[in-house]
Amino acid sequence: MKAALCDLLGIEYPIIMAPMFLVTNNQMMIEAANAGIAGCIPALNYRTIEDLDKGLKDIRSKTTKPIGVNLIVNQSNPLYKKQLFKCLDNGINFFLTSLGSPEETVRESHKLGVKVFCDVIDENYAAKVAGLGADGLIAVNNGAGGHLGNIPASILIPALKKKFSIPVISAGGVGNGAGILSMLALGADGLSIGSPFIATTEAGVSNEYKQACVDYGADDIVVTTKLSGSRCTVIKTPYVEKIGTDQNIIESVLNKNKQLKKYAKMLTFYKGMKSLEKAAFGATYKTVWCAGTSIEFSEKIKPLAEVVKQFNEEFEIAKKDLATRLG
Repeated sequence: MKAALCDLLGIEYPIIMAPMFLVTNNQMMIEAANAGIAGCIPALNYRTIEDLDKGLKDIRSKTTKPIGVNLIVNQSNPLYKKQLFKCLDNGINFFLTSLGSPEETVRESHKLGVKVFCDVIDENYAAKVAGLGADGLIAVNNGAGGHLGNIPASILIPALKKKFSIPVISAGGVGNGAGILSMLALGADGLSIGSPFIATTEAGVSNEYKQACVDYGADDIVVTTKLSGSRCTVIKTPYVEKIGTDQNIIESVLNKNKQLKKYAKMLTFYKGMKSLEKAAFGATYKTVWCAGTSIEFSEKIKPLAEVVKQFNEEFEIAKKDLATRLG
């Protein structure tokens, strides 16, 4: 299980543990590094700049292997600049940027040899970040958990590989070794995988959330706009069924108003994140759990290292099976 991402980051397997809001924590980052993959944690998982500094120092004190941070780089994140420089001060190896222009992040990171990968959902945005000097494209397809793209991996990856010379990292819809093989066969230089790591012993979320990722499957994942105003995948719990997945009439009207759209989206995002937070860490009847279709392959709650080991074993089996069938 080798690809360009291994050499780019100096890791054993071409996998980034995708940054998951509320889910990814220090222990997961350390275990990911020890397992031979690269962990990436959302800066927003730390409430303050002081917490971010303390958290990164804790991770760095326990591993010298590559670690990354996910940065929201647009105006909706007032802590962006402080987060950027605090991460650089703590010797991280790469950023994964979302929402907005990564220009400043690329410029400041490259001064210190730090890589910058950027979320993209199509060729147009990929062209913009590639022109700004991004080190790789996180190709978010329509199978991604959380905020997802519109284009299937089978179309998006080859299209990006054909047009751009920088690495393309597939994000979305992969939960086993055969899926990893299929993405590499499409031309991906690595993968960003998130949802299969929710049901791990190191994840700091509630056991109810972890068990839901075991009990529910791909057919139970629905797309909602009620959490952030943008399309986002969640598990179809009884509560989600009750409240529906579309914004109500008032929310919809506000989001179409040019003057009020920005503030309406901020309010929707704030309310949605608070809802996710309550469900992630405690039992509540208002259960909204974010996850992707790849939870289909989560069979039980297990250590993170076992998930990575299983990926590798399944990959080898799938590779041998493919070779046999191709003659």
